[in-house]
Amino acid sequence: MINPFSILFRHLFLEMMPPFFINLAFFSFIFLMKQILDITDMIVNHNVGLGAVCLLLVYTMPYFLQYIIPMSVMMAVLMALLRMSGDNEIIALKAGGVSIYRLLPPVLIFSMLGTLAAGFMTVYGVPHGTFRFKTLLFDVATANLNVSLKERTFNDSFDKIMLYVNKIDPRSGELLNVFIEDQRKKGVSNTVIARRGKIVGDPRTMLYQMRLFDGTINQMDIAEGASHIVRFDTYDIRLDLKAAVGSANVAKKSPKEMTPKELLQYIQKVKGNNEENYYGALLRLHKKFSIPFACIAMGLLAFPLGIQAKNSRKAFGIGLGLFFFLLYYMLLSIGTTFGESGSYPPLIGMWMPNALLGGAGIFLLVRSAKEKPVTARWLESLWFSISALMSKR
Repeated sequence: MINPFSILFRHLFLEMMPPFFINLAFFSFIFLMKQILDITDMIVNHNVGLGAVCLLLVYTMPYFLQYIIPMSVMMAVLMALLRMSGDNEIIALKAGGVSIYRLLPPVLIFSMLGTLAAGFMTVYGVPHGTFRFKTLLFDVATANLNVSLKERTFNDSFDKIMLYVNKIDPRSGELLNVFIEDQRKKGVSNTVIARRGKIVGDPRTMLYQMRLFDGTINQMDIAEGASHIVRFDTYDIRLDLKAAVGSANVAKKSPKEMTPKELLQYIQKVKGNNEENYYGALLRLHKKFSIPFACIAMGLLAFPLGIQAKNSRKAFGIGLGLFFFLLYYMLLSIGTTFGESGSYPPLIGMWMPNALLGGAGIFLLVRSAKEKPVTARWLESLWFSISALMSKR
């Protein structure tokens, strides 16, 4: 029977806590690097409020944490046991007649707590965070339309208008080298090219004007087969953001913004009508539960990797843990790709990585209990076996 108040249990459990939070903070910073750069640009160049920026960061975090928590659990278990192994605590326990299996309960409970935390993120945090992020970003974009415009990117948010801006001046907000394709008039296509442009309008009414300077309008009348070229010094184009909202359906949830209950209803709705949406939604449903349970699989795998007898193997153990961690996400990516296309059931694609890593962890645990350490040659043979299996698929 597991005694959570035993000295050994508390010692190992508390040993895993500091590396878990350190890895959680470190990997969160790595994952947020791109978002931090984008948000810094919003603050400095577009005068977006600090409160809105902080909320955007909060709404983004659940998406990253669903992947970071299993990673942090694995590294916490690995580093705690490697520290104990390096200080010869594992050898002392074995010499005292303590089986390594008695070290497993605190690792399993720690991994289960990680599963609960990651499960909360996938089931509740990600759907609500993603939906709130989208709606808040839209509110920010309506207050400052330049935020929603990206350099060297085609923007089709507005009805029958395609926008392309080569460069946006970060200080003045001036648009440089603007290309617009306007098909709002039936049977007539207007292609507008301007050297400079500027957006003016009222966020409350969501009506904007793009004022263009020094350009040309190439007007093509499809019915008559005639074309005209007009040069201008100043030209205004009206942009109706309300119409853009109607076409984009900001208030409508996509599958990645749905809770499991909503996903089940959506799956029943599209089943038999749209195979692509059906497999995509079914894959997301399985993913919401398979990723949290990766904490247990990775904890089981990190346990035998950490109880290495020699201090010289510490770097090798961490490298081996990172190898298996990358292998897990590679298998998950492959499962996502084939699962969305319907090549094989999403159930297999999402749960197979957990089964493989959990099975490898149990195998290595039995091997370690029999004093058969993990060697580089053994790892090489395992890698070739996995490569051969993947090539057959």
